Amino acid sequence: MFEQIPPEVYLVITTIGAVFMGIFAIFVRSRSAKKPASVKKILLPPLFMSTGALMFIFPFFRVEPPQIAEALAAGIIFSVVLIWTSKFEERDGEIYLKQSKAFIFILIGLLLVRLLAKVILSSTIDIGELAGMFWILAFGMIIPWRLAMYLQFKKLAEKNKSAVPS
Repeated sequence: MFEQIPPEVYLVITTIGAVFMGIFAIFVRSRSAKKPASVKKILLPPLFMSTGALMFIFPFFRVEPPQIAEALAAGIIFSVVLIWTSKFEERDGEIYLKQSKAFIFILIGLLLVRLLAKVILSSTIDIGELAGMFWILAFGMIIPWRLAMYLQFKKLAEKNKSAVPS
């Protein structure tokens, strides 16, 4: 089924999809800073994203162990940048994610790096494997980022709880 579609078509479709996902992430992130954060809002996105692992049921998307390690390593490196720009603050007794002007530029930068890597790598790596690698990269990026956010959130919540007189 997947082999009947030319690789160039996949490249165009996935590139357009990546651009829309990047725009969506920027939109969601800017809106989330206006509402109080919660453990649920921090931990649910990686859980929802984990369903994407079902793609590996299909041989078209399977990735070899060295490529898994490469994609995970890249995701962890990229997560450092996201962790650096994700900070919480206390306002009116609630915990909010701080708006970071750098975050939008970093997301756009990561998106451009991803698109450039996809164009370069698509000539040497099968498009299905490449899709699998980019999912692994994204998952390897979101897990450390959200874990760091969760730990930071809990630390601030405990600090606020201990600061409230009983």
